[in-house]
Amino acid sequence: MQDPNEDTEWNDILRKKGILPPKEVPNDAEEEEELARQQRSIVKTYEDMSLEDLDENEDEFGEEDEAAIEMYRQKRLSEWKATQLKNVFGEVVEISGQDYIKEVNKAGEDIWVVLHLYKQGLPLCTLINQHLSVLARKFPQTKFLKSISTTCIANYPDRNLPTIFVYRQGDMKAQFIGPLVFGGMSLKVEELEWRLSESGAVKTELEENPRKEIEDKLMSSIRSSLPSRKDSDSEDEDY
Repeated sequence: MQDPNEDTEWNDILRKKGILPPKEVPNDAEEEEELARQQRSIVKTYEDMSLEDLDENEDEFGEEDEAAIEMYRQKRLSEWKATQLKNVFGEVVEISGQDYIKEVNKAGEDIWVVLHLYKQGLPLCTLINQHLSVLARKFPQTKFLKSISTTCIANYPDRNLPTIFVYRQGDMKAQFIGPLVFGGMSLKVEELEWRLSESGAVKTELEENPRKEIEDKLMSSIRSSLPSRKDSDSEDEDY
């Protein structure tokens, strides 16, 4: 059945003939109620909108929703920035001296940078590069770099290798220079993670220095191998 309120030429003719009653005109109260209903429907959905959706539908929101919508916009923006930051890095990037200013000094606000100076053929440098690759994937919010020492710093002495510099906003926050600092080829990736966490470069979940357990076991072994005071006294009596 055709809607008598529908705007058609035939309905207009029937209204003129008195066959159909005049078209009902919604009053202001009904229009306001319909507008409010639509507005409530829109407000219910902005919490789930993306930044793009919020911008596209900005004109549809009422003044009373502006504060809440701005709050959600800032929330979405913060989430987006956090996601972008987490996904920026994740690997160890090779650089040269020409890249230093761009990659280190201009790395970005609140970006931690770990730079490893190394030389090919040095086993400990190779080991640290392997460990840094693991840590770069584990801490993608930190920028991990490596550079052959002499291409980054002219005439850098081999005796100082491996070297790790830690930067934040262009300022050096920590430095680890030479093989003794790293404990030689026994260095574990967890130990390096702990060292970097102490400088602030990474946020580790380790509760204590993994090296401490090794040192405690070493000291315990040394103590157990030493003769006791009683044994020493017995040996003295034999002479």
